[in-house]
Order: sequence, then structure tokens, then C-alpha cells
Amino acid sequence: MKIFLNFLVVLYVALSSAVSGLEVGEWSFEKADEYCYIGSLATETDLPSDKKRGDFYVLVYKNIGNPDTVVQIEAGYSYNASSEIIISIDKGEYKFYTTEDLPTAAWTEEDSKVIFAMKKGLELKVTGESSRGTVTNDTYTLNGFTTAYNKLTDDC
Repeated sequence: MKIFLNFLVVLYVALSSAVSGLEVGEWSFEKADEYCYIGSLATETDLPSDKKRGDFYVLVYKNIGNPDTVVQIEAGYSYNASSEIIISIDKGEYKFYTTEDLPTAAWTEEDSKVIFAMKKGLELKVTGESSRGTVTNDTYTLNGFTTAYNKLTDDC
């Protein structure tokens, strides 16, 4: 687990600049020397206008030559580590977790199930609670996800 977390820290730093290439409602593909990813910005959020937050997005990434893909949710704030992070894809729900090392990001142990649902689904909703107690609901379209995912697996 420690090696996995160290890997995530390195990958998180590398992907933190990823948001510059992402668009609202579009699934973008990017390829670097050691990894590839697809990602999208939310189409809507219910964050109150008086609250501030950083960039928030969904990524699916993998190392070049490695068949494993990972789903990552970036909140734009530090999650409350004791609360559940719920991803809803159409009628299904998936639990994600965060770590003390990277409290702004969330992952799941069920990447393949979540990706399968994303390929079949129309909409993904992220419900999370910040360390300050603010609950957010962010909505992402899954239109174009399968095409982008196929490019990720074929070209990476």
C-alpha cells in the first residue's frame, strides 16, 4: 500500500497540470512520456457562489504499456476524510476514498466496475464533503467517454 501511495503522489503531481487541457462536457485525451489520461470538467455544480474552490475534474489514467486504468476524482478542496465520497452513474453508486497524503483526490478499489458503468452511462455525479463541512454535488456528462477510453487503451 505504501508503494501504491508513493506512486499516486508522483502521478498526482504530474497530473496536477492536466486541468489546463480539459474542457467542460468534453472527454480529452492526453499522452505524456510515461502515462496517458482522459479527463473532463463538470457540466454543473451546486457549490454556493460564496464558497471558493480549486479546479475539479474526473480523470482516467494509465502508465504506458500497463493495462491497468485508474479513475481519479479531483475535488478542488480537501475532502473530509471521515465522510463518504459517492459516485453515482445513472442508477449505480460507487464509494471512493481519499488519503491524508492527497486529501483533494479520491479513488476506488473498483476501477474496472466504475469504468464499465461509465462506458454504459449517460451522467456521472460526485457527492463529497469538504474538510469544512460543505457538501458538493458535481455533474459530468459521459457522452464521448467510450470513444476517449478506447483511445486511451489503444494508444497508451
